[in-house]
Amino acid sequence: MLKITLKDGSSLEVEEGKSILEIAKQISEGLARNATCGEVNGEVKDLRYVVNEDCNLVIHTFADGDLEGKKAYWHTTSHIMAQAVKRLFPETKLAIGPSIDEGFYYDFDPVEHFSDEDKVKIEEEMKKIIKEDIAIERFTLPKAEAIELMKDEPYKVELINDLPEGEEISFYKQGDFTDLCAGPHLMSTGKVKAVKIINFAGAYWRGNEKNKMLQRVYAISFPKASELDEYLAKLEEAKERDHRKIGKELGIFMTSDLTGKGLPLYLPKGYIIWEQLENYIKGKEKKIGYTHVLTPPLGNVELYKTSGHWAHYKDAMFPKMEVEGEEFVLRPMNCPHHMMIYANDIHSYRDLPIRIGEIARDCRFEASGTLKGIERVRTFCQNDAHLFVTPEQIESEFKSVVDLIVNVYKELGIKNYRFELSLRDPANTEKYYPDDEMWNNAEDTLRHVLNDIGIDYVEKIGEAAFYGPKLDVQVKPAVGNEYTLSTCQLDFCLPMRFNLAYIDKDGEKKTPVVLHRAVFGSLDRFMAFYLEETKGALPMWLAPVQVEVMTITDNQLEYAKEVVNKLKDLDIRAHLDDRNEKIGYKIREAQVNKVPYMIVIGDKEVEAKTVGVRHRKEGDLGAMSLDAFIEKALKQIKNYELD
Repeated sequence: MLKITLKDGSSLEVEEGKSILEIAKQISEGLARNATCGEVNGEVKDLRYVVNEDCNLVIHTFADGDLEGKKAYWHTTSHIMAQAVKRLFPETKLAIGPSIDEGFYYDFDPVEHFSDEDKVKIEEEMKKIIKEDIAIERFTLPKAEAIELMKDEPYKVELINDLPEGEEISFYKQGDFTDLCAGPHLMSTGKVKAVKIINFAGAYWRGNEKNKMLQRVYAISFPKASELDEYLAKLEEAKERDHRKIGKELGIFMTSDLTGKGLPLYLPKGYIIWEQLENYIKGKEKKIGYTHVLTPPLGNVELYKTSGHWAHYKDAMFPKMEVEGEEFVLRPMNCPHHMMIYANDIHSYRDLPIRIGEIARDCRFEASGTLKGIERVRTFCQNDAHLFVTPEQIESEFKSVVDLIVNVYKELGIKNYRFELSLRDPANTEKYYPDDEMWNNAEDTLRHVLNDIGIDYVEKIGEAAFYGPKLDVQVKPAVGNEYTLSTCQLDFCLPMRFNLAYIDKDGEKKTPVVLHRAVFGSLDRFMAFYLEETKGALPMWLAPVQVEVMTITDNQLEYAKEVVNKLKDLDIRAHLDDRNEKIGYKIREAQVNKVPYMIVIGDKEVEAKTVGVRHRKEGDLGAMSLDAFIEKALKQIKNYELD
């Protein structure tokens, strides 16, 4: 008998030679029905895998929240799609069809590219294959026999030829269809229930632009039709929230291939938002002792060799350029420049902490396929800061950074986020800066701060940077996967590389510790995030047009201009809509443009010296004096109020 240790720590005795599926049945029939794959001692295995030794076993399902369970389900569906394509278009050549984080894709080389009509046909054929509930069988072949089996599939033959001699070459067969595949797969096609092809795209074979362009078909599947409906609804929501769509509709930014891929142009309304965000975060920083600097967006290559970035980061930089015998590079980060600013003076321990902040222009070479609006670009502005501290000041300065992040998130209404504390792997210390005492003290300090504040966090062992532990704030946006928005990193190495020092109270030279921190990350990415969170309906203080003043007829034009001028004198961003259009049309257009307030002026308002006020969310607020409206508006702006 074998001892099988399950995910919850319990153990099970099973006979030797049982498959993962049979073990699942021994646990419960329900688990066996829903199982998609297993994990034996940390390695993902097919349900058909036979267990012949004591092991730790995790049995995955689609619904257990673990991506591995979903990936086996989606990978099976990719074979169903390939089978459907071969039935409908037998001359099509097959490339690869992996699962991804959301669904799967298959790359095809068709005689003619698939059309939208073909998409419907493929989906219907997939449903037929599912209904047929074809058993899926796994088998292996030696290399020569594998090539013979796949002789009519040139892409598969190329993949087989790349495999080392003696390696097991596995295939999965479902009825009239066989594909080269490592698995894992479900037991039959009928286990898949609801399918949907999402879109088509072009993809070079093996990601190499010198190879042939194939047609990639993205799709997804679920065990229940209701889950598919929910997913499709989320896709529609994502389209409505896409900052690229919002940015175009509201005139916030534009892109142009002539300007260059990944180089967005901020339009007047977009720059107003940018400017407000910059002023907001700088104001917060100034209140807690930051000073701001301006440094150039490029530097001498020797600067980055000194910092160590050249050795580890140059592939993400734009190519170096030579001018008058000097080699320059567009900077990918600002740390080296700020190190030089610190080094410009002699510092006492009394001077520390020194907090240097900058909204700094950086450039990184991103592959064109990864570029996305203003979220993923080749030039961006980081909300960057470097805090130079003594070891004794780490705790208070780290707490100040965390407090700042929490305060900003609260004011901006960002609620769905969590903290990750990235630590060194004590079992693999070779890849980290070699100072056990420093690491232990630093990690304990960061833990203490988070515990003292009462913030929930998870520890990520082995995720620390080479030079020190870090705190990342992971936000879960309204649509899409979570990502890091804010970060704070301890760095014990960079100050030493630049020979930075301060004179301590004992008269000795000491090396400061640096805290790298960014609250917004980059202004570009934060703006993209916030546009999607708000659907473009930005809070009053951030809206590019805060008040749209509109007349019913030309008779009110003189008074309307007085209103607009008074608002502008008080730095309220107002715009006059004096077009010869019906008032209903003007109101609807202001609503579409997400303007927080609309002031409607007719003859009654002129006579009474009042304004008719509408809010984009609350609707008609009635007539009020202009002074009363101004007081209301200024209060909202000053307090960063949300709708």
